Amino acid sequence: MAMKIRLARGGSKKRPFYRIVAADSRMPRDGRFIEKLGTYNPLLPKDSEDRVKMDVERIQHWLAQGAQPTDRISRMLENAGVIAKKERANLKKAVPGKKAQDRAEEKAAKAAAAEAPAEE
Repeated sequence: MAMKIRLARGGSKKRPFYRIVAADSRMPRDGRFIEKLGTYNPLLPKDSEDRVKMDVERIQHWLAQGAQPTDRISRMLENAGVIAKKERANLKKAVPGKKAQDRAEEKAAKAAAAEAPAEE
């Protein structure tokens, strides 16, 4: 059975509240889970102690059993010092591609060439 440690959403519309749960990966997000491991309330300020509450012993137990944390949960565990920090890819999505950069260079060169005779 492929186990995941993930968030299960609760709370009303526009008022999210999450439970940190150990669940079978085939179950739906808010569906059946095996054990509740903590809570996460994103509406609280980031420095609040009640924002993320975790039962660290049980989380370590499930990690030892082979459960895989989701990306968001792994970030929470890294901040809590339960697991080592991972190197994540720093994707440069804002940087244009090679062809777009070449076109921009050509356009700049044409503009510079057009300005040079006009200044004489």
